[in-house]
Amino acid sequence: MTQSLKGRSVLVTGGSKGIGKGIAEVFAKEGAKVVINGRKKELTESVAASIKADGGEALPIVADVTKESEVIGMFEKTISTLGKVDILVNNAGVAVNTPTWQMTLAQWQSVVDINLTAAFRLSRAAVKGMMRRRSGRIVNIGSVVGSTGNPGQGNYAAAKAGLVGMT
Repeated sequence: MTQSLKGRSVLVTGGSKGIGKGIAEVFAKEGAKVVINGRKKELTESVAASIKADGGEALPIVADVTKESEVIGMFEKTISTLGKVDILVNNAGVAVNTPTWQMTLAQWQSVVDINLTAAFRLSRAAVKGMMRRRSGRIVNIGSVVGSTGNPGQGNYAAAKAGLVGMT
């Protein structure tokens, strides 16, 4: 690795497992200070501890990205600890596979809130500092399902298609 991101601060939502964990680990190996966001304290802290054990810098923050107050709190903690957010990775996501005729409004709304509305909420919070500094990046993690659809994933497909449009 080149340490090309030394001094940069990266916030990765959904960073406590899966793709988000992998993204956080790569950013840390490249020298970035990484904020690991997740909903489960044990997982979030475990990923941060693993990054630190490998010589990287990581800050675990448990926050529900569907709640405005928790997003604001996460940005406040990140900025007070690391000074800024240079890169935001909107990775938090969920799929609830249910045929449309059986899907409840709550199932629809939950997937849209996590996969699309949270990305808007986080981007809005991040872009303020980025515009002031005239520097920053926002990476939105989409899915091929946003273009092709998938049986039983109308809510997920709609949210990911919306994310592509927002991006």
